[in-house]
Amino acid sequence: MKHTIEVVGLGGGDINQLSLGIYKKLKEHGEPIFVRTKDHPVVRTLEEEGVEFHSYDEIYENHPDFQSVYEEIANSLFRQAEEGSLIYAVPGHPMLAEMTVQLLLAQQEVDVKIIGGQSFLDDLFSALRIDPIDGFQFVDATSFKRDELEYRQHLIFCQVYDQMVASEVKLELLEDLPPEYPITIVDAVGSSDESIKTVMLEDLDRSVEFSNLMSVYVPPAVSLEMNHKFYRLREVIQTLRGPGGCPWDQKQTHESLRRYLIEEAYELIDAINKDDDENLIEELGDVLLQVMLHSQIGEDDGYFSIEDVIRSVTEKMIRRHPHVFGEAVLETEEELSKSWEAIKQEEKAEYELEQEEESLQPELMKAADMGKQKPSPSNLAQLLAEFSRRASEAEVDENVVGELLFAIASYAGYYKINPEIALHQVIEGKKSTDKGSE
Repeated sequence: MKHTIEVVGLGGGDINQLSLGIYKKLKEHGEPIFVRTKDHPVVRTLEEEGVEFHSYDEIYENHPDFQSVYEEIANSLFRQAEEGSLIYAVPGHPMLAEMTVQLLLAQQEVDVKIIGGQSFLDDLFSALRIDPIDGFQFVDATSFKRDELEYRQHLIFCQVYDQMVASEVKLELLEDLPPEYPITIVDAVGSSDESIKTVMLEDLDRSVEFSNLMSVYVPPAVSLEMNHKFYRLREVIQTLRGPGGCPWDQKQTHESLRRYLIEEAYELIDAINKDDDENLIEELGDVLLQVMLHSQIGEDDGYFSIEDVIRSVTEKMIRRHPHVFGEAVLETEEELSKSWEAIKQEEKAEYELEQEEESLQPELMKAADMGKQKPSPSNLAQLLAEFSRRASEAEVDENVVGELLFAIASYAGYYKINPEIALHQVIEGKKSTDKGSE
């Protein structure tokens, strides 16, 4: 016979929030009621009225992470349900931030019936006087990623039940928000013990006594406080090229911006060569600016957007790294190189793409790519001799200089040296020498 686990929500506050139907069910059950935790005002009141509970509080001390705790609780309930139907009571509403309930629902061996219970969100919205239609994000404080937080909406962290969790939330938020940013700590909302306190973010973990009914509210952040976020950069570029924006940015095209990308790339290389981290940040930003401008032009013209650019490179990296994102086993650098080239050859329209890329390369790099065999020193000596002879007779032409440059660039290519970067380093070095002599 298939037994049933009835999951009952205890609400977010005291016994006054409990519906009459759930109150009667719990009072008249006649068997111990299983609860995830006894640390709830409804449980304490019902115990005083003679209701017996079996809690899983001690399991929290036996595991290093919450997922393991929830799995053991669910497994224990399965075993209990094999002997007969039971009631499992959880704080709040069973379908709101209750992983044990999700684990119960995921199996087929036991019937699971959700009885209900009042969600604390209704009281929370009322207490904070916010309208969720404006957009809000409900976050488990014990398990979240900072880059998934949407600061432009109302942010509510649940399960901020002790100082350690509060500290972790604070440290993550401080990566994006200023220390003085106002946040609101709400405890036992909707009950007679309700407490609401607004403090600065930096004081989050040292302002109150924590409980299992505590949540933290973070109001929406204005755009000016989010200048380090990608969406903010995109907004700035859209504004510059939009109505009322900058005339210079508005008139730019892919063609007019070509020279700036080359200039910024060389300035970036120079920052790398100088091991200048502060300047490297700025120059990487300038290169990113060029990407954003070209992407915005593409979006304005209706051809592509920055999402298309990101999607293209993300899919390419996943496709070209089957040993990381797939099941391929590649251990040596040679195996990695062969796999990379093989995948490139399989990609759509690869031949046309290579032709296009080749036509855009600087000439010295083209020559370097053609350096498949080690140049003969005697050949280079002959070219130098020919150059000297022509120079003495004032007969130096483009062909002579071109042959010499090709040989040198080919030599660089054989040794895997980028001739453009090599030349750039020498020029920068001579600039510094000239300034020193002045």
